[in-house]
Amino acid sequence: MTPETAAGHAIVTGASSGIGAAIAKRLLREGWRVTGLSRSDPGLGEARFSHRGVDLLDTGALPGAVAGLQPTAFVHAAGLMRGGVVGALDAEAGRMLWRLHVDAAARLADLLVPRLPDGGRIVLIGSRTAAGAAGRSQYAATKAALVGMARSWAMELAPRGITANVVAPAATETPMLRDPARSAVAPKLPPIGRYIQPEEVAALTAFLLGPEAGAITGQQMLICGGSSL
Repeated sequence: MTPETAAGHAIVTGASSGIGAAIAKRLLREGWRVTGLSRSDPGLGEARFSHRGVDLLDTGALPGAVAGLQPTAFVHAAGLMRGGVVGALDAEAGRMLWRLHVDAAARLADLLVPRLPDGGRIVLIGSRTAAGAAGRSQYAATKAALVGMARSWAMELAPRGITANVVAPAATETPMLRDPARSAVAPKLPPIGRYIQPEEVAALTAFLLGPEAGAITGQQMLICGGSSL
């Protein structure tokens, strides 16, 4: 990807709903070719969109899911929420969060980075709770890990002009916000009086994937509606 080429081919995980779907739609609107990795097909009906069905928790299936692909960008947007207070943590939920948020991101990046062109892009969707949140320690730990990974990759890949960043929203208006499995941890309304919209996360992600963001790397960029103030 060069400054003269704003759009390329992006692989987007979690493209079937929520933030991942919003990112896929935004990139398609901006002329990108998008390959979505998720269990279900979002049915976008766009010629430049293709879907590869995969359970991202199945690490053995990841090499096949990206076989033959030559992307210019990788976006890891797949996620889920599980909560619990220390003293009553669900160990299996913690393992699932780690496998989806961190291990899947690392394994896919390991497969895709050698294929990225110089000037390629990596964006991981994190969370403002990476700084810590009561009742969400396991979730927060995985999102904090994404920051450490992205910063490390940014250092390693800077000589190739490949950027790696984290976009970290506060509570976002997605199906995950209404997931019964997170009922024990109620979302907090940001000070602006509304939840973050997926399209707002998609807009920043699209910018970071574009030619004008080549000097932004190793950063966690919050979209928090004032929640971190």
